Amino acid sequence: MLSFFARRVSLSLITLFLLSIMVFLGGQVLPGNVGRAILGPFADQRAVDALNHTLGVDRPLLVQYWSWISNFVQGDMGTSYIFRSPVAPFVIDALGNSMKLAAVAFVLVVPIGILGGVIAALNLNRPLDRIISLGGLSVTVLPEFVTGIILILIFGVWLRWLPISAAWPRNAGFFTQLYYLILPSLPLFLVLFGYIARMARSGMIEALDSDYTRTAVLKGLPWRTVIWRHVLRNALLPTITVIATQTGYLIGGLVVIRYQGIGSLIFTAARGKDFPMLESGILTIGIVYAVATLAADFLYSVLNPRIRLGSDQ
Repeated sequence: MLSFFARRVSLSLITLFLLSIMVFLGGQVLPGNVGRAILGPFADQRAVDALNHTLGVDRPLLVQYWSWISNFVQGDMGTSYIFRSPVAPFVIDALGNSMKLAAVAFVLVVPIGILGGVIAALNLNRPLDRIISLGGLSVTVLPEFVTGIILILIFGVWLRWLPISAAWPRNAGFFTQLYYLILPSLPLFLVLFGYIARMARSGMIEALDSDYTRTAVLKGLPWRTVIWRHVLRNALLPTITVIATQTGYLIGGLVVIRYQGIGSLIFTAARGKDFPMLESGILTIGIVYAVATLAADFLYSVLNPRIRLGSDQ
């Protein structure tokens, strides 16, 4: 087990290192000048050059990268060019907001998505299967801003059941925050439901057609026992991977529904050429992806020891 996860952690660290290089170089190719973006289009060129020198953006790229990544590893994300203050508090607050919204969407979509896939598989090629499969696929292809607008009109404007803004009052309690997060989480639920339900359905169909399921049925085990003890354990293995890969999207892909999460923070930083904020935000999402993937590997190896044992050979 230790050897298995040591390899996974090593691969994750290599991936994050490559991501940091790509993020840094990607930030450098953004059009515009940092000093000019901060001081405005009518600022004197000498003042712009002086500000660029103060910020260090005129140094060699290798020096800039090493300065940024070495400080990031130590917990120092640098100073924002836009806000002229440390980046870390902005990233931490935005990540916290994103994780709250992601948690609500996660709690909704995972059990309902798996249940939908299981029901569809148990009713294969029947009307209920077609409704779940086609319905999930249809809402998956719709962008969040489309479903978000529709849901706001229905539940926020017409029915007035939910607030149209995700900005809860200051010092709001847990249930108040949850109430404000329900509507923003619904577009994410609709986008991810189809993926999770489809994978759960595919895994269930394969497991139901397997030899160990037929053996359990021939032994006379009750159908409910066959499903719970033999089918679900193996059917949900591919679904775990899908859920893990979508975790990063839940946390980092929250720009279009106008929520003050880390996705919106990265978008604002990219527009303002705020390199420290942009690079630190994207690398933070990369870390979230890496942690989610490691968690999926752990759960996958627990449910299917052959994966772990096969990697040790």
